[in-house]
Order: sequence, then structure tokens, then C-alpha cells
Amino acid sequence: MKRAAPVLIVALAAACGGGGGGGAAANGSPLVRVSAPTPFAADCGGSGQAGTLYPNAEVEPHVAANPARPGNLIGVWQQDRWSNGGAQALMTAASFDGGASWTAPAGLRTDRCAGGSAADGANYQRASDPWVTFAPDGTAYASSLSFTGGVQVAGSSNGILVVRSTDGGRSFGEPAVLIADGSDAFDDKDSITADPTDASFVYAVWDRPSTNTNGPTYAARTADGGLSWEPARAIYDPGSTSQTIGNVIAVLPDGTLLDLLTQIDTASDGSKASFLAVVRSLDHGATWSGSVRVADLEAVGVTDPQTHKPVRDGAGLGQIAVTPSGQALVVWQDARFSGGDHDGVALSRSTDGGLTWSAAVQVNGAPQAQAFTPTVAVSPDGSIAVTYYDSRDDTASGNTFLTDVWLAESSDGGATWSESQIAGPFDLDLAPDSDGLFLGDYQALAGGAAGFAPFFVQTTAAKSNRTDVFVLPEGSAGAGALSSTELRVAAPAAPLVPRADFARRVSDRLTRLVTSRRRGR
Repeated sequence: MKRAAPVLIVALAAACGGGGGGGAAANGSPLVRVSAPTPFAADCGGSGQAGTLYPNAEVEPHVAANPARPGNLIGVWQQDRWSNGGAQALMTAASFDGGASWTAPAGLRTDRCAGGSAADGANYQRASDPWVTFAPDGTAYASSLSFTGGVQVAGSSNGILVVRSTDGGRSFGEPAVLIADGSDAFDDKDSITADPTDASFVYAVWDRPSTNTNGPTYAARTADGGLSWEPARAIYDPGSTSQTIGNVIAVLPDGTLLDLLTQIDTASDGSKASFLAVVRSLDHGATWSGSVRVADLEAVGVTDPQTHKPVRDGAGLGQIAVTPSGQALVVWQDARFSGGDHDGVALSRSTDGGLTWSAAVQVNGAPQAQAFTPTVAVSPDGSIAVTYYDSRDDTASGNTFLTDVWLAESSDGGATWSESQIAGPFDLDLAPDSDGLFLGDYQALAGGAAGFAPFFVQTTAAKSNRTDVFVLPEGSAGAGALSSTELRVAAPAAPLVPRADFARRVSDRLTRLVTSRRRGR
């Protein structure tokens, strides 16, 4: 199914009001635009900063659904992305009707542009890697990687900050500083998870490289609902020639914690390989196990096939969710299904608390197309959904890189899937350039009582406003489908007979991932 991307993009942008507007777009989709024009001056973080600033470019969103109040969602994202890492600030907005309308976006107080100062520990030029979570009592927590200057260069500083909301996201308080570092180490790729079994506990986790090859997993927790935080500490160290990245904690119904991570190993010749693993805690994060391997991670990354421009996608990062029955689900980007030619979306399951994991199956419904940046969520009734981008509607034209957003759903634990196209095609070539075309290292998906709410970024037709954050409100997946596929069985990967250059391409993609993080988060 081919459509003219510029016409659809313009219609969609015109039909959806920023910062809480809604209404059906011209194509019949109920997509709602959540982001709004930037409130920040170009020098709000300080004058003379290096890099290219993309005003009005919103990227890398995250979203959470309130278990204590159906229909309450909080979204966070980067506002005004810089080419060499981070953004002017992190923004947030809240919905109380399942995503149909939103409060006006406001800055999280985690850097200077959003009101941070030396007095509250948020005197940083930029912020990145937003994440948000709800505790079972309705308290919300958002985390930020905040920094000034480059990575491990003289005069640089960085830290992980958390802000808290007790009113459903209408407002957030002053930041709690979980860690503050100078140029000797850098903190990266944070996430935050409230314990659904006990509102007292919230867990923040990130990686903290100190050399070119070593980067242990660090964590901090609160045991009193965010009133205080225990000191940050290493919970898993993969060794002197390895680092972790993409740490995300999920909590099983029995209270077991699973920290999903990517481990990147560097060989003596400089080549890299990686795998997904979990480390487990049975005591609310007081102690942690060694790692349990989930799967090799064999992504080669996405490129525009005409211009060969690389996409800075979710390759190298996994996402995790847990069903009410205790099944753990991990999704990631991987080239195993195409013999190493291009990336698809892989899923693995564990039914024994993360001790063993199934063989990977392919979730994306167009195996011939590049598919990337998946995320996974579970609704209260146990239904599973995965969102991802793919290029099945792209053409041979060298002028555009047409990309769609898809929602795949399963009601039988992941054995069979149907999928719906919920946005696109849009031109990915219009995205900000941050070591590649950049919509974010991750996107977001919430599973509420009324259904799933994909929360994602797509490009617009205007270079002065390259990207916006959109949501498909809860329960709108069927109504919002631009096209759909029949129920199909998730297929396991055939025995891998890779291209001759497969290992090198995987290594090169991992090198780009590590380099881009060290060049600017």
C-alpha cells in the first residue's frame, strides 16, 4: 500500500493541536499531538555551546499509565535536540482521559533551561534519556541524565536526577540527585521503575563507564516512596573489557526484580559482540545475582537504502515487560531472521522468573523490510503489544525514506500476532541528525485498562519543526489503523547462515553505539 507521504504528513500535523489538542486527522486516525512549540531560548543552557541545535525537535519519548487512576497517563520527552547529545530540557505532559487530551507541556526541573540551579543540584546545560513510572499508589517518578560539557573531558559534569509528582503529573517537585560525577566517569542511559507490589520502593538504574571498555551497572533505590534515596552503587560489573547499557528493571508479581541489560564485550583486536542478559534480585534490590543470558544481540542497524545515511535507532537496546501471570517478555532489534541482511523485531519469553529464556521469534509482519526500535507493554488483562518502525512503504526514490509506525498485538501470550499501522508513512530523512537520523534510542507504549496507548515521535514536513510527539489514545488501536494484517504465528529464526561480513557489521554497529554515547548522549 503506497501513499504520498508529504500530503499525509501535512494533513496529520494540521489536524492535531499541540499540547493537548486532538480530533481525527484527515486520514481518519485519532492520533493526538502531545508536544508543542518550544518555550526555550537558544542560549537557555548557556551561551557558546558546541553542536547544532534543532529547535522544536522533540525526540525519545517515554510514557506511563497510572494503576491507581484509569485514564491517567504521563509522557516525557527531549525538547530541542542537539546534534552532539542531549536536549535543551526534558518536557512532560499529563492526560486524564486515556490520551485524548493533555495538559500543556512543561519542563522537568533537571537542567538550567527548565529552572534548575546549583541550589537544587540541577545546574546542568542539557538533559537526556527521560523515563517515567507510576507507583501503585499513583505517585509518579521521572528520571533524567543531566550534563554539562562533553563526555569525560576537562570541566564536564553529569548526574542522574529524579523528580516526583503526587498529582498525576500536573506538577513535579524539586530534583533528587542520585549521583553527581565530574569528568572521571559518565552516567548514561537511565531508567526508573516503581515497584508495583510495594509503593515504598522505586528503582533507578543506569550504566557508568569510567574507561573506554568498562561500564558497570549502577542503581539507586528509595524505600520510603521517594522521600529519600539510598546511595548509588554498582550492582553488576561485567569486567574490564565489557560494559552494560540499556538497563531497565521490571518487577514480577512475586516481587522478583529483573534488570534487563545489554552487555558489550570488546575483544583484543577491538571488535565487539553483545548479548542481552538479566540480573535478578529477590530482596527489593538489596542484593543482585550474576547475569543470566537472554539472547545474543545481532543487530546491524538501519540505513536509508538510497542515500546510505545511518539511522540512530534502538539497535543494541532491549525492552522488557511482565504479564499479570508472571511471564517476562523481552523485545529487541536483530538481523538473525534475514541471515544478517537487515534488522527485524525479536521477542523472547521467560516463564520461570528470568532463569531461562525461549528462542527468539519474529514479531514484525513484513520480514522483507527494515524494522527497528521496538518497545513492549502488557495490559491489565494480560494482552501483549509491541510497537516498532518499519520501511515497508519506502520507495526507490532518493528523496525520501518513508517509514511507518506499527502496533502488533497478541492475546495468547505471544504465540500469535495481528498488527495495525497506526502512523505514516513519514519521511525519516527529515529527522534531526545526531550521529544518524534520530527519533530516539527508544519510543514508548502504555498498557491501560482501556487498551494500549502508543507514544512516539514522527517527522513533520517543516524543517523548523522537524519532529513531534504523538499518542494513539487508549482503546483507539482498531479505529486508528491505517491498515492491518491477519492473525499470524510468530516465527522462530531459521538456522542462521549469515552473510560473510555479518560479524563485522554487528561489531561496527556496536562501535557506533558506544561512540555515539561517548560523543554525546
